[in-house]
Amino acid sequence: MVPTQTPRLMLLDTASLYFRAYFGVPDSITAPDGTPVNAVRGLLDFISRLVGEYRPTHLACCWDNDWRPAWRVELLPTYKAHRVVAERATAPDVEEVPDPLEAQVPVILDVLEAFGIAVVGADGYEADDVIGTLATSSTMPVDVVTGDRDLFQLVDDAREVRVLYVARGVGKHERVTEEVVRQKYGVEARQYADFATLRGDPSDGLPGVPGVGEKTAASLLAKWGDMAGLLAAAEDPSSELAPGPRRKVKDAWDYLAVAPTVVKVACDIDLGAPDLALPLTPDDPDRLVELCRRWGLDSPAGRLVETLTALRS
Repeated sequence: MVPTQTPRLMLLDTASLYFRAYFGVPDSITAPDGTPVNAVRGLLDFISRLVGEYRPTHLACCWDNDWRPAWRVELLPTYKAHRVVAERATAPDVEEVPDPLEAQVPVILDVLEAFGIAVVGADGYEADDVIGTLATSSTMPVDVVTGDRDLFQLVDDAREVRVLYVARGVGKHERVTEEVVRQKYGVEARQYADFATLRGDPSDGLPGVPGVGEKTAASLLAKWGDMAGLLAAAEDPSSELAPGPRRKVKDAWDYLAVAPTVVKVACDIDLGAPDLALPLTPDDPDRLVELCRRWGLDSPAGRLVETLTALRS
């Protein structure tokens, strides 16, 4: 009889992890035919490590069905524009991804399918939006695994939603709670999206408000609560908003009118009813054996099988 585990959901920002694996695991790791499989092996080892440490009962590899949704670009054309493949003038946009990594993505999908690990995406949305929807609708504690600070906006101590932040590596990840966000940035987690909008983020093509850094952004949100409150204060000549910040906010008015919608993670998309139960044994062992033989994945796949099996004890 399998012991009863406390329900816990783990949500993986999958691209964040396989990019990290690709750049962190030597490209000398190849399949028998010489094809690089460093991202595949690295991702499997990341999953083994995280599952072994946190013992989730449910897990989803959240997927970017659309890494740069048109509705976000319509609001803010600079959104992720620097990541688009150069000299491409036609839609849909293609993200600039190293060829050896792009070739590994189908292998990742095949291996996850053989294990029976859920891959969840939604057309027109990013993995962040899938994570947001699953995290906010979950009835169990949630661990969000990502290297993206934007997902700090989902942290909610009352609902036991935290981020396992892997920017310094999966082995050195940080457990981000509301107190951690407060200590790092001087804002509440629920204010983080507005904070990021004001501060800006070059990695996402968010220019921010010129002259407003992290400290100023935090102080404005401490005083006015959220973007709506700040914009209302900027419009109200009798408000206590100082002349300097008032001018900066007004000069960036067009940006501030749309950027919060771009930065805010969608939490209400229709994902159907995916089965997120984490399998304790591979769903298709014969297929997994075939994939391991073809791609030279015996070791990382074996470690993940052992990790899953150990959840029984």
